[in-house]
Amino acid sequence: MDIFDYQADRAGSGRPLADRMRPRSFKDFVGQRHILGPGSMLREAIEADRVFSMILWGPPGCGKTTLAKIVASETRSHFVEFSAVLSGVKEIRAVIAEARDRRRLELKNTILFVDEIHRFNKAQQDAFLPHVESGLITLIGATTENPSFEVIPALMSRCRTIVLEPLSSVDMVAILTRALEDTENGLGKSGLTIEPEAMNHLIALSDGDVRAALNGLEIVAAAVESRRGDASGGTGRCIVLKDIENALQKRALLYDKSGEEHYNVISALHKSLRGSDPDAALYWLARMLAAGEDPMYIARRMVRFASEDVGNADPHALTVAVNAMEAFRFIGSPEGDLALAQAAVYLATAPKSNSIYTAYGRARKAAETAGSLPVPLHIRNAPTRLMKDLGYGRDYQYAHDSAEGYVPQDYLPEALAGKIFYHPTERGYEKIVKQRLDRWRSLKK
Repeated sequence: MDIFDYQADRAGSGRPLADRMRPRSFKDFVGQRHILGPGSMLREAIEADRVFSMILWGPPGCGKTTLAKIVASETRSHFVEFSAVLSGVKEIRAVIAEARDRRRLELKNTILFVDEIHRFNKAQQDAFLPHVESGLITLIGATTENPSFEVIPALMSRCRTIVLEPLSSVDMVAILTRALEDTENGLGKSGLTIEPEAMNHLIALSDGDVRAALNGLEIVAAAVESRRGDASGGTGRCIVLKDIENALQKRALLYDKSGEEHYNVISALHKSLRGSDPDAALYWLARMLAAGEDPMYIARRMVRFASEDVGNADPHALTVAVNAMEAFRFIGSPEGDLALAQAAVYLATAPKSNSIYTAYGRARKAAETAGSLPVPLHIRNAPTRLMKDLGYGRDYQYAHDSAEGYVPQDYLPEALAGKIFYHPTERGYEKIVKQRLDRWRSLKK
């Protein structure tokens, strides 16, 4: 099956522009140079027809599906596309049976592409395991979610995780320009062009999502065509910023032609909150909302801020931020804008600590560096007799049996014994936490 065997008159077949412009070879693929550049592991494996099972992890519209289809077209394998949303174990078994017959009759391997693999439950993912292990199928899963949490460990260990990134502004310009110039599959026959300011705004709205950018361009182009008709003779028509704003119902943020000011304003809000300036925080919040920024994006940034920059100096800050996000989700704009404003003022005036942020960074680095250290025997779970005989849970001291509710015993792996990641400050509630920890840590010495 040729996955790019489209019907005649492809551009007029009613398929969306994003689908019509999907690259069919590495020559046309834009972006992801960190994994597809000359000499890269993935590029060499594809060119040598030695494709391995992999999980493609990246944000929407970064090229996961396109990359999988190019892998199929560049190799001699049979390509089967599978949706985790529409399929179950029964369909998996049918695909496996066909792959087994294909290998026996045609001596041909099967690449099974599973879109949104994170939507499969454990039983469905388990069904792949023996066939990935035996090499009967080469599994390529695509996900927008962190596979560490959404894909079972047994399957993760049999696949390599390939991280894709949002496309840069330069890459987006190249893709949108190609779409405007392509006379076969794109909008080249319309004679439309686009001014740089309008291009930058469309890219900013798309946030690195190629599909969203191309869909947006198609909507704008249709609106321009219907409004202007053939008055200009079909040539020389230029899409301007107002066309983007009118068609996509998003006002342009104040930003320079490189699009940097968009990110500068977001940074200004974050730094105003960190700097405990509620007036500046309210101003930058109002600027973003007035410019058409997604309120939920702002809310998510404040939830992150509550843990990263306030932390345990005021544990209630996280509750306030999450409640503001849910309040906006419930009542929408403009009434919900006040909930975001309330959260911004609370976060700006809360005591600050980044101790949680830095502590987690140290712990993560230790976990990555030290590898899978064994859990100490005394804090292992011991549900069976065999486990108890092996020493699981032996000598564990139950903290609640102590008058203080604390027992000085080790919980870290032996190789990390005595390691301290969390250093609370003297600010806000964290001052009380520090006093407790100082006493408990002294009892351990």
